[in-house]
Amino acid sequence: MTITIAAMPAYNESHSIADVIQGCKKYVDRVVVVDDGSTDNTVDIAESLGAYVVRHEVNQGYGAALRHCFEAARNLGASSMVIIDSDGQHDPSEIPKLLEPLRDGFDLVIGSRFVNGNGKNVPICRKFGMKVLDVATYIAGGLHVTDSQSGFRAYGKKAIENINLNRADMSAGSEILIQARDHKLKFTEVEIHCRYDLEDCSSEHPFIHGPRVLFRLLKDMEYRRPLYYFAVPGMIMASAGVLMGLKFLQDYILGGYLRFGPTLLMVMLTIIGAFMIFTGIILHAISRMMFINEQIRRQ
Repeated sequence: MTITIAAMPAYNESHSIADVIQGCKKYVDRVVVVDDGSTDNTVDIAESLGAYVVRHEVNQGYGAALRHCFEAARNLGASSMVIIDSDGQHDPSEIPKLLEPLRDGFDLVIGSRFVNGNGKNVPICRKFGMKVLDVATYIAGGLHVTDSQSGFRAYGKKAIENINLNRADMSAGSEILIQARDHKLKFTEVEIHCRYDLEDCSSEHPFIHGPRVLFRLLKDMEYRRPLYYFAVPGMIMASAGVLMGLKFLQDYILGGYLRFGPTLLMVMLTIIGAFMIFTGIILHAISRMMFINEQIRRQ
Protein backbone atom coordinates (compact mmCIF):
# COMPACT_ATOMS: atom_id res chain seq x y z
CA MET A 1 0.00 0.00 0.00
CA THR A 2 1.36 3.40 -0.97
CA ILE A 3 0.66 6.46 1.13
CA THR A 4 1.10 10.01 -0.12
CA ILE A 5 1.17 12.79 2.43
CA ALA A 6 1.29 16.57 2.34
CA ALA A 7 3.33 18.05 5.18
CA MET A 8 3.54 21.69 6.21
CA PRO A 9 5.47 23.60 8.86
CA ALA A 10 3.15 26.04 10.60
CA TYR A 11 3.64 28.96 12.97
CA ASN A 12 0.60 31.09 13.84
CA GLU A 13 -1.18 30.30 10.57
CA SER A 14 -4.79 30.26 11.80
CA HIS A 15 -5.74 32.75 9.07
CA SER A 16 -4.73 30.44 6.21
CA ILE A 17 -4.11 26.87 7.31
CA ALA A 18 -7.70 25.64 6.90
CA ASP A 19 -7.73 26.51 3.19
CA VAL A 20 -4.31 24.92 2.65
CA ILE A 21 -5.26 21.68 4.45
CA GLN A 22 -8.57 21.38 2.59
CA GLY A 23 -6.80 22.06 -0.70
CA CYS A 24 -4.16 19.39 -0.01
CA LYS A 25 -6.69 16.72 1.04
CA LYS A 26 -7.97 16.53 -2.53
CA TYR A 27 -4.64 15.13 -3.76
CA VAL A 28 -3.05 13.18 -0.87
CA ASP A 29 -3.98 10.44 1.58
CA ARG A 30 -2.92 12.27 4.72
CA VAL A 31 -2.08 15.81 5.77
CA VAL A 32 0.66 16.42 8.36
CA VAL A 33 0.99 19.72 10.20
CA VAL A 34 4.13 20.41 12.21
CA ASP A 35 3.14 23.22 14.56
CA ASP A 36 6.27 25.15 15.55
CA GLY A 37 5.10 26.58 18.87
CA SER A 38 2.08 28.57 17.62
CA THR A 39 0.30 30.78 20.14
CA ASP A 40 -2.95 31.05 18.17
CA ASN A 41 -5.44 28.27 17.36
CA THR A 42 -3.47 26.78 14.45
CA VAL A 43 -3.40 23.36 16.15
CA ASP A 44 -7.14 23.35 16.92
CA ILE A 45 -7.98 24.12 13.30
CA ALA A 46 -5.59 21.48 11.96
CA GLU A 47 -6.90 18.78 14.29
CA SER A 48 -10.54 19.65 13.54
CA LEU A 49 -9.81 19.06 9.85
CA GLY A 50 -8.29 15.64 10.54
CA ALA A 51 -4.63 16.53 10.09
CA TYR A 52 -1.89 14.52 11.78
CA VAL A 53 -0.36 17.14 14.07
CA VAL A 54 3.18 17.18 15.46
CA ARG A 55 3.51 19.93 18.03
CA HIS A 56 6.56 21.84 19.28
CA GLU A 57 6.00 23.35 22.70
CA VAL A 58 8.26 26.27 21.77
CA ASN A 59 9.29 27.74 18.44
CA GLN A 60 12.30 25.80 17.16
CA GLY A 61 12.66 27.17 13.65
CA TYR A 62 11.80 26.23 10.08
CA GLY A 63 14.54 23.61 9.79
CA ALA A 64 13.37 21.79 12.92
CA ALA A 65 9.81 21.76 11.55
CA LEU A 66 11.06 20.31 8.25
CA ARG A 67 13.01 17.64 10.12
CA HIS A 68 9.83 16.53 11.87
CA CYS A 69 7.99 16.50 8.53
CA PHE A 70 10.45 13.84 7.36
CA GLU A 71 10.19 11.96 10.65
CA ALA A 72 6.40 11.97 10.41
CA ALA A 73 6.60 10.66 6.84
CA ARG A 74 8.81 7.78 7.99
CA ASN A 75 6.54 7.03 10.96
CA LEU A 76 3.47 6.95 8.72
CA GLY A 77 5.22 4.76 6.15
CA ALA A 78 4.75 7.33 3.40
CA SER A 79 6.00 6.44 -0.06
CA SER A 80 5.86 10.06 -1.19
CA MET A 81 5.58 13.43 0.49
CA VAL A 82 4.84 16.96 -0.66
CA ILE A 83 6.04 19.79 1.57
CA ILE A 84 4.06 22.99 1.12
CA ASP A 85 3.96 26.30 2.97
CA SER A 86 0.98 26.74 5.29
CA ASP A 87 0.63 30.50 4.73
CA GLY A 88 -1.21 30.23 1.43
CA GLN A 89 1.67 31.27 -0.82
CA HIS A 90 1.52 27.98 -2.73
CA ASP A 91 -1.44 26.59 -4.65
CA PRO A 92 -2.37 23.04 -3.50
CA SER A 93 -3.91 22.38 -6.92
CA GLU A 94 -0.32 22.19 -8.25
CA ILE A 95 0.46 19.16 -6.04
CA PRO A 96 -0.25 16.62 -8.84
CA LYS A 97 2.30 18.46 -10.99
CA LEU A 98 4.98 17.75 -8.35
CA LEU A 99 3.92 14.15 -7.72
CA GLU A 100 3.93 13.08 -11.36
CA PRO A 101 7.76 13.01 -11.82
CA LEU A 102 8.05 10.78 -8.73
CA ARG A 103 6.12 8.11 -10.63
CA ASP A 104 8.66 8.46 -13.43
CA GLY A 105 11.53 7.56 -11.11
CA PHE A 106 12.64 10.89 -9.69
CA ASP A 107 13.45 11.09 -5.97
CA LEU A 108 13.09 14.85 -5.53
CA VAL A 109 10.90 17.32 -7.39
CA ILE A 110 11.47 21.03 -6.81
CA GLY A 111 8.67 23.47 -7.46
CA SER A 112 10.50 26.32 -9.18
CA ARG A 113 9.33 29.90 -9.48
CA PHE A 114 11.83 30.55 -12.27
CA VAL A 115 11.90 27.53 -14.59
CA ASN A 116 10.57 28.00 -18.16
CA GLY A 117 10.90 31.77 -17.91
CA ASN A 118 8.51 31.94 -14.97
CA GLY A 119 8.90 34.34 -12.03
CA LYS A 120 7.79 37.63 -13.52
CA ASN A 121 5.71 38.35 -10.40
CA VAL A 122 8.64 37.84 -8.01
CA PRO A 123 9.82 41.16 -6.50
CA ILE A 124 13.18 42.28 -7.88
CA CYS A 125 14.93 42.35 -4.50
CA ARG A 126 13.77 38.80 -3.73
CA LYS A 127 14.76 37.57 -7.18
CA PHE A 128 18.29 38.98 -6.85
CA GLY A 129 18.74 37.45 -3.39
CA MET A 130 17.43 34.08 -4.56
CA LYS A 131 19.84 33.98 -7.48
CA VAL A 132 22.77 34.72 -5.17
CA LEU A 133 21.69 31.82 -2.96
CA ASP A 134 21.24 29.57 -6.00
CA VAL A 135 24.86 30.19 -6.99
CA ALA A 136 26.08 29.71 -3.41
CA THR A 137 24.10 26.46 -3.10
CA TYR A 138 25.67 25.20 -6.32
CA ILE A 139 29.19 26.06 -5.18
CA ALA A 140 28.63 24.52 -1.73
CA GLY A 141 26.83 21.37 -2.87
CA GLY A 142 27.31 21.03 -6.60
CA LEU A 143 23.58 20.87 -7.37
CA HIS A 144 22.38 23.28 -10.04
CA VAL A 145 18.73 24.36 -9.65
CA THR A 146 16.81 27.48 -10.60
CA ASP A 147 15.07 27.90 -7.23
CA SER A 148 17.14 26.57 -4.34
CA GLN A 149 14.94 28.29 -1.73
CA SER A 150 11.60 26.87 -2.89
CA GLY A 151 9.44 25.58 -0.04
CA PHE A 152 7.18 23.59 -2.38
CA ARG A 153 8.79 20.22 -3.10
CA ALA A 154 7.94 16.53 -3.48
CA TYR A 155 10.00 13.65 -2.13
CA GLY A 156 10.00 9.97 -3.04
CA LYS A 157 10.69 7.03 -0.75
CA LYS A 158 14.47 7.15 -1.17
CA ALA A 159 14.58 10.85 -0.29
CA ILE A 160 12.30 10.39 2.73
CA GLU A 161 14.53 7.64 4.08
CA ASN A 162 17.87 9.37 3.49
CA ILE A 163 17.37 13.07 4.23
CA ASN A 164 18.10 13.92 7.87
CA LEU A 165 18.32 17.61 8.64
CA ASN A 166 20.70 19.07 11.21
CA ARG A 167 19.79 22.75 10.98
CA ALA A 168 16.90 24.50 12.67
CA ASP A 169 16.84 27.69 10.59
CA MET A 170 15.76 28.71 7.09
CA SER A 171 18.96 27.34 5.51
CA ALA A 172 17.47 23.83 5.78
CA GLY A 173 16.16 24.17 2.22
CA SER A 174 19.71 24.37 0.88
CA GLU A 175 20.86 21.62 3.24
CA ILE A 176 18.29 19.28 1.67
CA LEU A 177 19.75 19.94 -1.78
CA ILE A 178 23.28 19.29 -0.55
CA GLN A 179 22.17 16.02 1.01
CA ALA A 180 20.33 15.13 -2.21
CA ARG A 181 23.63 15.26 -4.06
CA ASP A 182 25.41 13.27 -1.34
CA HIS A 183 22.81 10.49 -1.63
CA LYS A 184 22.75 10.69 -5.43
CA LEU A 185 19.03 11.46 -5.51
CA LYS A 186 17.55 11.94 -8.97
CA PHE A 187 15.87 15.35 -9.14
CA THR A 188 13.96 17.59 -11.48
CA GLU A 189 12.13 20.91 -11.41
CA VAL A 190 8.57 21.81 -12.37
CA GLU A 191 6.99 25.20 -12.79
CA ILE A 192 4.92 26.52 -9.88
CA HIS A 193 3.41 29.87 -8.95
CA CYS A 194 3.73 31.75 -5.69
CA ARG A 195 1.70 34.59 -4.19
CA TYR A 196 3.38 37.68 -2.75
CA ASP A 197 0.25 39.70 -2.03
CA LEU A 198 -0.50 38.07 1.34
CA GLU A 199 -0.51 40.46 4.28
CA ASP A 200 0.12 37.84 6.98
CA CYS A 201 2.79 35.87 5.17
CA SER A 202 4.92 34.03 7.72
CA SER A 203 8.12 33.93 5.66
CA GLU A 204 11.21 35.41 7.27
CA HIS A 205 12.08 38.87 5.96
CA PRO A 206 14.30 38.46 2.86
CA PHE A 207 16.94 40.88 4.20
CA ILE A 208 17.32 38.61 7.23
CA HIS A 209 16.75 35.28 5.51
CA GLY A 210 19.18 35.87 2.63
CA PRO A 211 22.35 36.79 4.55
CA ARG A 212 21.67 34.08 7.14
CA VAL A 213 21.37 31.35 4.51
CA LEU A 214 24.39 32.71 2.63
CA PHE A 215 26.49 32.58 5.79
CA ARG A 216 25.44 28.96 6.34
CA LEU A 217 26.36 28.07 2.78
CA LEU A 218 29.76 29.70 3.16
CA LYS A 219 30.34 27.55 6.23
CA ASP A 220 29.34 24.50 4.19
CA MET A 221 31.73 25.57 1.47
CA GLU A 222 34.54 25.78 4.00
CA TYR A 223 33.97 22.13 4.93
CA ARG A 224 32.77 20.61 1.65
CA ARG A 225 34.51 22.73 -0.99
CA PRO A 226 37.79 23.94 0.54
CA LEU A 227 39.31 24.35 -2.92
CA TYR A 228 36.66 26.98 -3.70
CA TYR A 229 36.73 28.49 -0.22
CA PHE A 230 40.53 28.70 0.24
CA ALA A 231 42.48 27.72 -2.89
CA VAL A 232 40.64 29.85 -5.45
CA PRO A 233 40.84 33.11 -3.43
CA GLY A 234 44.43 32.17 -2.59
CA MET A 235 45.30 31.82 -6.26
CA ILE A 236 43.79 35.21 -6.99
CA MET A 237 45.75 36.85 -4.16
CA ALA A 238 49.01 35.11 -5.05
CA SER A 239 48.59 35.96 -8.73
CA ALA A 240 47.98 39.61 -7.85
CA GLY A 241 51.12 39.58 -5.70
CA VAL A 242 53.23 38.01 -8.45
CA LEU A 243 51.96 40.47 -11.08
CA MET A 244 52.70 43.38 -8.75
CA GLY A 245 56.18 41.96 -8.20
CA LEU A 246 56.85 41.70 -11.93
CA LYS A 247 55.68 45.27 -12.44
CA PHE A 248 57.86 46.56 -9.59
CA LEU A 249 60.85 44.60 -10.97
CA GLN A 250 60.31 46.13 -14.41
CA ASP A 251 60.15 49.63 -12.93
CA TYR A 252 63.30 48.99 -10.88
CA ILE A 253 65.24 47.75 -13.92
CA LEU A 254 64.20 50.88 -15.79
CA GLY A 255 65.67 53.07 -13.07
CA GLY A 256 62.76 53.38 -10.67
CA TYR A 257 62.73 52.57 -6.99
CA LEU A 258 60.68 50.29 -4.73
CA ARG A 259 58.17 52.01 -2.47
CA PHE A 260 57.77 50.43 0.96
CA GLY A 261 53.94 50.29 1.12
CA PRO A 262 53.22 48.67 -2.26
CA THR A 263 56.18 46.29 -1.84
CA LEU A 264 54.92 45.16 1.55
CA LEU A 265 51.44 44.64 0.08
CA MET A 266 52.95 42.55 -2.73
CA VAL A 267 54.80 40.32 -0.27
CA MET A 268 51.74 39.87 1.95
CA LEU A 269 49.46 38.99 -0.98
CA THR A 270 51.93 36.42 -2.28
CA ILE A 271 52.57 34.78 1.11
CA ILE A 272 48.93 34.76 2.27
CA GLY A 273 47.76 33.56 -1.15
CA ALA A 274 50.25 30.68 -1.16
CA PHE A 275 49.22 29.73 2.39
CA MET A 276 45.55 29.67 1.39
CA ILE A 277 46.30 27.51 -1.65
CA PHE A 278 48.10 24.90 0.44
CA THR A 279 45.38 25.06 3.13
CA GLY A 280 42.69 24.43 0.50
CA ILE A 281 44.58 21.48 -0.97
CA ILE A 282 45.16 19.88 2.44
CA LEU A 283 41.56 20.38 3.59
CA HIS A 284 40.28 19.04 0.27
CA ALA A 285 42.29 15.86 0.76
CA ILE A 286 40.95 15.49 4.33
CA SER A 287 37.32 16.11 3.28
CA ARG A 288 37.62 13.52 0.50
CA MET A 289 38.96 10.95 2.96
CA MET A 290 36.09 11.70 5.36
CA PHE A 291 33.55 11.39 2.53
CA ILE A 292 34.98 8.05 1.38
CA ASN A 293 34.96 6.71 4.95
CA GLU A 294 31.33 7.83 5.35
CA GLN A 295 30.35 6.05 2.13
CA ILE A 296 32.09 2.87 3.30
CA ARG A 297 30.36 3.06 6.69
CA ARG A 298 26.92 3.37 5.06
CA GLN A 299 27.59 0.32 2.91
